[in-house]
Amino acid sequence: MTRILQFGVTGQVAQAMVAAAASSAPGRVALTALSRQDVDLQDLAAVEAAIAAADCDLVLNCAGFTLVDKAEAEPEAARAANALAPAAMARACAARGLPLVHLSTDCVFDGALDRPYREDDAPHPLSVYGATKLDGETAVLAWEMGVVLRISWVFSPYGRNFLRAMLNLGRTRETLHVVADQYGCPTDAEALAAFVLAAAPRWTAAEAGDPACGLFHFNNGAATSRHDMAAAALARDPQTRARLLPIAKKDFPEPAGRPLNGALDNGKLAAVFGWRSEPWAPAVARATDAILAQGLDL
Repeated sequence: MTRILQFGVTGQVAQAMVAAAASSAPGRVALTALSRQDVDLQDLAAVEAAIAAADCDLVLNCAGFTLVDKAEAEPEAARAANALAPAAMARACAARGLPLVHLSTDCVFDGALDRPYREDDAPHPLSVYGATKLDGETAVLAWEMGVVLRISWVFSPYGRNFLRAMLNLGRTRETLHVVADQYGCPTDAEALAAFVLAAAPRWTAAEAGDPACGLFHFNNGAATSRHDMAAAALARDPQTRARLLPIAKKDFPEPAGRPLNGALDNGKLAAVFGWRSEPWAPAVARATDAILAQGLDL
């Protein structure tokens, strides 16, 4: 059995992990998920103490300051959650020899390349959020048993997310304008949870120099636009009424800079783990159907 200590309970990946662990084969995994009420990420001593006391084989960090625009106004809060807390986790894991798996983002890049970004491409964040996440990566990767999974455009049936927002707007608006010239690789939170559970035994058995540790990109294949992702979701809802119209990113200004090309090459993950996620379109269709079955919050 693999015993996982998880920071975070409310995010999409955190909820997908809890669901995946609960439905896994008996005796395969035991997951303990800590909320911010259990451990405040700004209390670094509490973060380290939680890991020191945990009966676990692996630590997974699904928590962080994920409000990209709000981070511009609250840089210290973003830094505490995205950089200092992961550094504390890395210190505590190093003290016990535990692997640490940490989630990061495509926002560490500026989007200037005309191809998907690889793990060895130089980061250049455009926002406070991206900069603090990059600092968190650096801290985790300083521990030889550290694993960073960069993800982007996460979707799932859980919580508040892009798909649910588009479905709600599709039923309440006559027209819906969505950016069509910004590209990224969607990440299915449920597929990511399945991968983490599948890879966990390898990480817990890893030794220094194991290629399973380090930096990886995880997503559901080819890049798409937010417009096309929204179109795929709305096509699943017979009650949608909005006419979907494309707009340029320059016509949808936001406080925080984001890469116009945030596509992440996931070839390294496939080479090391032999893992290939399904294409994003069928995964989005499945998640959309699950959201519709739950009912929208109009």
